[in-house]
Amino acid sequence: MIFPADDSETGRRIGYARVSTPDQRLDMQLDALKAAGCDVVFTDDGISGSKASRPGLDEALSVVEPGDVFMVYRLDRLGRSVLHLAELLARFHSEQNNFCSDSEGINTTTPGGKMVYHVFAAVAEFQRDLIRENTVDGLTAARGRGVRIGRPFALEDADIVDAHSIIVRQHVPIGEMARRLDVAHSTLTRAFKRLGLEH
Repeated sequence: MIFPADDSETGRRIGYARVSTPDQRLDMQLDALKAAGCDVVFTDDGISGSKASRPGLDEALSVVEPGDVFMVYRLDRLGRSVLHLAELLARFHSEQNNFCSDSEGINTTTPGGKMVYHVFAAVAEFQRDLIRENTVDGLTAARGRGVRIGRPFALEDADIVDAHSIIVRQHVPIGEMARRLDVAHSTLTRAFKRLGLEH
């Protein structure tokens, strides 16, 4: 599926492509994004989707401006997890960007496609609630078994999840977020890891 440009688009089409291993090729994704009319395409070659640092994606996100359309060949090329994907789409929405995914036929430049943002926002909130609930349940169960939990964590689970959301949506550096929370950079990094929120 190729999304033709329409009158609702006011900016550029920014493409992003990724393959996980060096023996995979970007050709199919690049051909699809070129056919979709991307003005520029950023890539990550041989980088797993689970990696927190993806230079191509970071660069692509740094140049997207209001009115631009961010395009991928397939959703799993973009997000590291459902929560990460949902947070990215929430960020696009808040910054007045549109989003298209070729394989899934997602196109938020259309009225119907804009519903995607609301669906993913609900998914993100659901995932955050699950993380909070599972963490509390795990601690409660451990205490019930007589496990000594140790000293309290420096950050509450809700603060950790909210901090992760702000970092993804507003691209705030993790060091800056740690300063806002009055904790060390390493403390916040460990907190994300503890809750499964890789950054």
